[in-house]
Amino acid sequence: MCMFCHCQETKYGTTTHVVTFDNCVIVVKNVPGLECVQCGETFFADDVMEKLDKIVIQARQALSEVVITDYRNMKVA
Repeated sequence: MCMFCHCQETKYGTTTHVVTFDNCVIVVKNVPGLECVQCGETFFADDVMEKLDKIVIQARQALSEVVITDYRNMKVA
């Protein structure tokens, strides 16, 4: 169920997750999640969120203004 519009129907898919941190923009492509068919809001499972957090930490350490990575190809510790 969607927490925003309360629609009961979601579908599996992938999305692009964008994080801005100070002067850095981090773009993570192909992140798996459930998308609400009514409003389009995407929800991530706990394990996906944990991996996203690790990807963002690694990307911030790269000290670049823009980091673009693919969720499927990232190996995190």
